[in-house]
Amino acid sequence: MAESNFTEVTLFTLSGFANHPELQVSLFLVFLFIYLFTVLGNLGLIMLIRIDSQLHTPMYFFLSNLAFIDIFYSSTVTPKALVNLQSKQKHISFMGCFVQMYFFVGLVCSECFLLGSMAYDHYVAICNPLLYSVVMSRKACSWLGVMPYAIGFMNSLVSVCVISSLAFCDSRVNHFFCDTTALLALSCIDAFDTELVIFALAGFTLLSSLLIITVTYIAIISAILRMQSTAGRQKAFSTCASHLTGVTVFYGSLIFTYLQPDNTSSLMQAQVASVFYTIVIPMLNPLIYSLRNKDVKNALLRIIHRKLFL
Repeated sequence: MAESNFTEVTLFTLSGFANHPELQVSLFLVFLFIYLFTVLGNLGLIMLIRIDSQLHTPMYFFLSNLAFIDIFYSSTVTPKALVNLQSKQKHISFMGCFVQMYFFVGLVCSECFLLGSMAYDHYVAICNPLLYSVVMSRKACSWLGVMPYAIGFMNSLVSVCVISSLAFCDSRVNHFFCDTTALLALSCIDAFDTELVIFALAGFTLLSSLLIITVTYIAIISAILRMQSTAGRQKAFSTCASHLTGVTVFYGSLIFTYLQPDNTSSLMQAQVASVFYTIVIPMLNPLIYSLRNKDVKNALLRIIHRKLFL
């Protein structure tokens, strides 16, 4: 009898923020501005790192990868959200929904582990400066750059496979993009096993990457406190400050979004938090990693100087 309630869903409706039509135009303009700033800011950072030879170091290799991820994971969500804010038909195809989920989950998981790689890079630079060029060789950097994508997209592939195999009773997704939790809520059948898989994957990603970051920063802080030079301690703390700020903002918004009780008010809070980590944080990262970074500022000044006095 239960199977008679199953319907083959070919389209999903993304109903996030649909209950606030008075905000549609304002949200569209804000999202558009943030998205353009995100793309231009991160693309500018990538080009600056590529053009200036003094930024061809492991630290900026990882930073350019972070900028690349921010451009593309924002691009998996924001353009569709912009279209839906100006459209009465807020549809996305079944295939399109899971393609969006695949790239979004893969890139977010990749960012988690990339932040771990960046923390390890800071650890080697501060705790083993004399061996830095040996430990952070081109081969090591390649592995530390590739592994976050490999783990992230393997995680994403499993998530998409288990969720897409569910039977859905409804096509109305209570979100502005195809998030895992929003789609699990549409299942006709008991999705406990699927939820367990998703929870295990999310837990592995968050806890393992946070463990890497925490352990490396405990070692970094210990090394900094043992430094005799005040200038050396200030330089070391300055090196880590931007990364710690980015980690705190990113993980804080993820934890706030996904560790919410399942009720109507928290769903709205979760959507607002999702806006922060899907749309706002990719815009903030170029500012976080550039404004207090003398190397980036000096590289930009060198390029401007060359262009003006050629």
